[in-house]
Amino acid sequence: MALSKIVALICILLDIKSDNILQEIEDKSILESFTQAELENPSPRKIVNGLPVYASRRFDLPKVFGRAVLRDFGSAVQGDERRNHDAQPNIYRSPEVMLKTDWSYPVDIWNVGAMVWDLFEGRHLFYGDDPDGKGYSTRAHLAEVMGILGPPPLDMLQHGKRSHEFFTNEGKWKQDIEIPTGVSLELSEEFLEGRNKEMFLAFMRGMLQWRPEDRKTAKDLLQDPWLNDQIE
Repeated sequence: MALSKIVALICILLDIKSDNILQEIEDKSILESFTQAELENPSPRKIVNGLPVYASRRFDLPKVFGRAVLRDFGSAVQGDERRNHDAQPNIYRSPEVMLKTDWSYPVDIWNVGAMVWDLFEGRHLFYGDDPDGKGYSTRAHLAEVMGILGPPPLDMLQHGKRSHEFFTNEGKWKQDIEIPTGVSLELSEEFLEGRNKEMFLAFMRGMLQWRPEDRKTAKDLLQDPWLNDQIE
């Protein structure tokens, strides 16, 4: 819902990640139990530069969850014009950002899809770790995306300012990195089964598409059956 409202304000966030999602405290009892636990068993502490530093203490699991709130609009841009500069956290970068085609609102949709996978599955769908040992690289990230989604559409590559670095004019991969085989969204999802799994994967495919225009809008996603239907 937050993303849908932001789009209505003509804004592209570009930095959607778990660190930027805050959870409203609806169940105030966890504050009371937290305070009582601190009184009965104070957290370890030390003095640094004359100031106390306390060890973290976890809250109890709330009985009711409040609203999720997006924060940090420092990277946001107005969405009423096309752009092609570098943007987004590395592992959440959309194909159009990696290939440097013009991009707009759908980059946030890809970003949300990759982040939802992380939160639900407890691991990244894409890592982008280059085999040369130097950390993240666009070529490693693109190879992983191709392993999951197949090759990118040729018409998309023809508009990418960086496409020539990774693909031939015919759309063939020319980097010396193996494209993962035997992987897919179906095989990567480990916790669901039956109709629930089918609906979750359909929800993910609505966001993780090569072409920006093939992704669902934030408004469409709010109506997705996986978010709204009761599943046996």
